[in-house]
Amino acid sequence: MAKVRLEEIKRRFNNVTAIEDISFEIPDGEFWVLVGPSGCGKSTILRTIAGLETATSGKLFIGDRLMNNIPARQRDVAMVFQNYALYPHMTVAENIAFGLQMRKVDTKLIQERVGTVARSLSLEHLLDRKPKQLSGGQQQRVALGRAIAREPQVFLLDEPLSNLDAQLRDDTRAELKQLHQELGITTVYVTHDQVEAMTLADKIVVLNRGRIQQIGEPQSIYALPNNLMVATFLGNPPMNILSAKYTNDGFDVGEQLIAVPEVVKEKLQLRPGQNYDLGIRPEHISINNNSALGVQNSALSVEVKVVEPLGRETLIRASLPGSTVLLNVQLGGNVRVNVGDRLSLQLDLTQLFIFDSITGDRIWPES
Repeated sequence: MAKVRLEEIKRRFNNVTAIEDISFEIPDGEFWVLVGPSGCGKSTILRTIAGLETATSGKLFIGDRLMNNIPARQRDVAMVFQNYALYPHMTVAENIAFGLQMRKVDTKLIQERVGTVARSLSLEHLLDRKPKQLSGGQQQRVALGRAIAREPQVFLLDEPLSNLDAQLRDDTRAELKQLHQELGITTVYVTHDQVEAMTLADKIVVLNRGRIQQIGEPQSIYALPNNLMVATFLGNPPMNILSAKYTNDGFDVGEQLIAVPEVVKEKLQLRPGQNYDLGIRPEHISINNNSALGVQNSALSVEVKVVEPLGRETLIRASLPGSTVLLNVQLGGNVRVNVGDRLSLQLDLTQLFIFDSITGDRIWPES
């Protein structure tokens, strides 16, 4: 096991910069997730750590050893790919043992390790089968088993669950987390799925357009995103973003007014006529039970456009007068609303985010 450190890593392809100024250090034994939209550079970072890509500039360390000129086969890392990459003519046992055989490990030790790995992944009854005789989830566990059997310093996982159906993905995700807790091997995991990132990671690295947007613990990033990109990427349903203009009386959102908390006025010294982006998460909006619209000056009048009953909760999408934005609202499962209903929705102003409308950076709450 070893820590992984990247120092100002850049990777260019001809005139295109895939990643730029990537710097972070993963402590020994931690599980870090690289997350972001397609094309953000997360797989390029993973492949650079593995030695499958060569950094244009910067330094990469595994442990205290500089890896820039070390070939992939000598880096002591194990990579699990999206497509499993199993050998179809080999049995499960042979697939798990393959990496050890290539390293000329003693035959008896190989058998012992294959047995141990198979038991940990509930594969012991499948050791004589070929990959075509396995389900997608079983094939994924075999790919993981092959990586685990090598006992590498670092695991690298490139969207390993994306080919599984929803239920199997949930089950395998839980197995992965438990496996990491047992093995304690430094792990770098790439995904575009924010649920996987939030549930698996010790730390998340949020990427966009080849640059790091934020690094932190999942709940910390969720609670205090650095910018609009992070705020809208993490969270399902995503954070609502409302374009607003500040007036002396508050934020003008479409044809309605939202009061500005006094503490915000004092700290930010907002200027009348200035445009801002307001953020509020769906769970911080509720139905206003007061008869007077705008109680506490934080209510919005909306029309329900979509209703999604999900059992323990009900999600609605509602339109604001004078705006094309649909507001995502997360309500209790016992709430009954219908398409076309007009509601007064109360915003929890203590959970309000304010972003610079030009840069997208968060300006409230302050760090």
